[in-house]
Amino acid sequence: MAKQLRSLDGQVVAITGGGRGIGRATAVALIAKGARVAIGDIDGPLAARTAAELGSGAIGLTLDVTDKASFTTFLDEVESRLGPLDVLVNNAGIMPVGPFVDEADPATNKLVDVNVMGVIIGSKLALQRFRTRGRGHIVQLASIAGKGGFPGGATYCATKHAVVGLTEAMRAELRGSGIEVHQVLPIGVNTELYSGVSQARGFKTPEPEDVAAAIVELLQTGRFEQYVPKQMSLVVRFNALMPRRVTEAITRITHADRLLLTADPSARAAYDARMAQMFDGPAVPVAVPDRDRDAA
Repeated sequence: MAKQLRSLDGQVVAITGGGRGIGRATAVALIAKGARVAIGDIDGPLAARTAAELGSGAIGLTLDVTDKASFTTFLDEVESRLGPLDVLVNNAGIMPVGPFVDEADPATNKLVDVNVMGVIIGSKLALQRFRTRGRGHIVQLASIAGKGGFPGGATYCATKHAVVGLTEAMRAELRGSGIEVHQVLPIGVNTELYSGVSQARGFKTPEPEDVAAAIVELLQTGRFEQYVPKQMSLVVRFNALMPRRVTEAITRITHADRLLLTADPSARAAYDARMAQMFDGPAVPVAVPDRDRDAA
C-alpha cells in the first residue's frame, strides 16, 4: 500500500536564490501545493518582482547567503510576515567554469562562500528555530557534481561534495529529533547557470521544473535524497561498484569529461557578466595570444 503523501498546505517555506531558475520553479511548485513562500535573492528587486508575479501571498526579500546578519534578518522577516518557518530550501549557488589553474582567486573564494558557507549559515539558523519546535525541513540543492569530479568545474565539484557531506552528517545527528534534511542531486539543469554547456550523452538536460518536482516529492514523502533524473541513482551505484578505469571510460564515452571545459562563452556571456560583478573581475582570466608563438 502506497504511503500517504504529506500535505504542504499552509507550510511556510523560504527559498534562497529564488529569483530565477530552480528557485523560482520551486516556489511555483510549492505555491501550487498550498505553501506560503518567501523568496530570498541577492538581487532584492528581482526577488520582489518574482514574488509579485507568483502572487498567492509570496514575498520577495533581499538575501546575501554569505552574510549571517543578512540571513538572520531574512528569516526574521519571513517569520514575521508568514509565520514560523517550516522549510528552508538552500538553493542559492554559483558555477563559473573553466580550467582550475586559471580560476581567479576571487571566484574561488566566492564559490566557497556562496555554495558552502551559505548552506552552512542557513542550515544552522534554520536548525536553531526548528530545535525549539521539534520539527522542520531543510532541503539542500546538491548536485551530481557532489558525487564525482568534472573537469572545468573543480572548485564547484568541491563545494558540492561539501554540501553532500554536510547533509549526510546532519541527517545522522538529527535522527529522531523530528527535524528532517533532504538533498537533491541533479545533473546540469537548463538554467542560466548551466548555459552554453552541451547535453551529456544518454541524458536529457532536466528543466528547473523537474528539480522543483523532486523537492516537492521529498517533502511529501520524507525521503532523504533524490537524483534528477532518477535513473542517475543507478549510474552512481554502478560506478561505486566498478573499478576506476571503467567509470573513467564511461565518463569519456558520455563526454561528461568535456562538458564544462567546452562550454560556449558566448552563450554564457550574460551569466558570466553577472558573476564578474560578484567577483570584481572575470572568474577565469581571458587568454591573451602569444603573438611570437602564433607567428612561429
